[in-house]
Amino acid sequence: MTQAITSADTSRNLLTVAAGGIVSGILTPLLPTLIDHIVGLSGQLRISLIAVPFAVLVFILVRRFSANPLWAAGLAAVVTMIAFVCAVNAAIFIEGQTTGAATVMRYLLAGLTGGLVGAGVMALGIGVLPSGPRTAAAWWPMLMTGALAGTLLALDNALGLDQISFLYPIWQAGVALRLVMALRS
Repeated sequence: MTQAITSADTSRNLLTVAAGGIVSGILTPLLPTLIDHIVGLSGQLRISLIAVPFAVLVFILVRRFSANPLWAAGLAAVVTMIAFVCAVNAAIFIEGQTTGAATVMRYLLAGLTGGLVGAGVMALGIGVLPSGPRTAAAWWPMLMTGALAGTLLALDNALGLDQISFLYPIWQAGVALRLVMALRS
């Protein structure tokens, strides 16, 4: 009986985490329009502010699903914003390096790279927190999910989606789920 209750509670927790990722993923592409109205911000700071919805989710997840203190959850949110900037810059770099290739291929490679870099920076940053998993095996699922979901950038580009995105809700939900699983290991 206890196992059935624990299983149902775990499933409910994971559904809540996925829903949080989807909500933050819907909010993320809406922020650039709002942030563009703020005068005096540098480009990298603007990019990092776009990551605020997902950083808030990461803060909540690290606080809820690990034994990390409050300051560590805050640091995990900052690491998430840094990871977002790294992911965007990596995707832009790869897209620029593949000039001449088919557009779909350029965006597939850029999304794959950006997703891997973003998840990788998060794993490195959160992994060194006091209660973060120290084994690479705990983080592999998050890295693979981030990289594979990053390929949705090509779909977003092909459909011309600026205000709504397939990439962010799926990427953020998947990475949030994998983060929780890593924190529990």
